[in-house]
Amino acid sequence: MKKYALIFPGQGAQYTGMGKDLYEASSAAKRVFDTADKVLGYSISDLCFNASSEELMKTINSQPCILTVSIAAFEALKEQINIDYVYTAGHSLGEYAALYSAGAIDLETAFKLIQKRAYLMNEAAQKTNGGMAAVLGLNNETVENIVKSLNNVYVANYNSPSQVVITGDRDEINNNIEKFKEAGAKRVLPLNVSGAFHSPFMKSASEEFSNYISQFEFNNSRISVYTNVDAKAEVLGEEFRAKLPKQIYSSVMWTQTINSIVKEGITDFIELGPGRVLNGLNKKINPEIVTLNVSDIETLNTTVMEISNNKEKELV
Repeated sequence: MKKYALIFPGQGAQYTGMGKDLYEASSAAKRVFDTADKVLGYSISDLCFNASSEELMKTINSQPCILTVSIAAFEALKEQINIDYVYTAGHSLGEYAALYSAGAIDLETAFKLIQKRAYLMNEAAQKTNGGMAAVLGLNNETVENIVKSLNNVYVANYNSPSQVVITGDRDEINNNIEKFKEAGAKRVLPLNVSGAFHSPFMKSASEEFSNYISQFEFNNSRISVYTNVDAKAEVLGEEFRAKLPKQIYSSVMWTQTINSIVKEGITDFIELGPGRVLNGLNKKINPEIVTLNVSDIETLNTTVMEISNNKEKELV
């Protein structure tokens, strides 16, 4: 039987109206939104469905909204068909959806943790002049070498072999964009974010989050979860609790994560959540990967049909 790895997107995947048709068509997805509204103390559904792109871009909104839609997509898919998934991973905040899908945390815990994480990261961002930029068309090693020559600039995300996001002091990044272009980068795009996420600028948020997370229960996961900080497969609840605070100021090892899953013999992925960002990255990381997607009813139906067809072929 064909086995899948589940992947969940991070910040930047949000868009106005996300999750609305899943909410309206799937009772399982609706339960996720209703739980989010109850736990968070405000209408996450109203934010997802009606907020402007500017509102959704705010860290305190985008993180809980994306998490809600991602878990709703996961539950809507499970409602339709039985999936044989053996690994899971999430990009930055997506790791919380991955932990939920693997049974390491329950739904209420996932929402409480992401709400606190978003608040602390936003608070830390306001205290510093942090920024981020995507470096396109330059290999990881070259980006790393340039970053080492700069002050208070770091690698935030290893998104693909030709896309690295840098993070740190906003002025230092903006003043040195030409260095990356001179080294061969096709483009360097400053990102419209409020802070230097996944950098030491987030250490204060990480420390407070570490204290907060200690009160929650983490289970050993049913399947391996590949964690952002080291791209390693993990099943122990206490390890998840230890790694999540570190993730806030550490690089997201996404390219390494996908490569590790492929080395285990899995080339079929399902991206669950708004947009198709991870699908695009997978194509750049390894062209042999096939990535299905669930972000709305249309893609849900397509994915269910594809999984069903695969099962029928295996029975012949």
